[in-house]
Amino acid sequence: MPDHPTNGIKTDEFTRADTDIDLTEPKMYKVILHNDHYTTMDFVVEVLVSLFRKPAAEATKIMLDVHKKGKGICGVYTYDIAATRVAQVHHLAAKREFPLKCSLEEA
Repeated sequence: MPDHPTNGIKTDEFTRADTDIDLTEPKMYKVILHNDHYTTMDFVVEVLVSLFRKPAAEATKIMLDVHKKGKGICGVYTYDIAATRVAQVHHLAAKREFPLKCSLEEA
């Protein structure tokens, strides 16, 4: 048998191995900021720009959703990333003495 790019392993072995793998997409979670009557709008925009990498215009739109609708979606992430972002928001808010609440829910 001539040299094959599979390094001597039969092609049907690769096919069988490829079909045995069952991959599922990870669950996704929305990170949500909640309105309160103490956290400044500027701070909310700052959080959205610095932690969520939102452009200023999009951050302002989300901040207005938080202000007017009671909550705003910052982004959708896998669980680990979403939970980390929630913790980062709470850490920054506590550091600046704001009661800003952030949560996650399955998308």
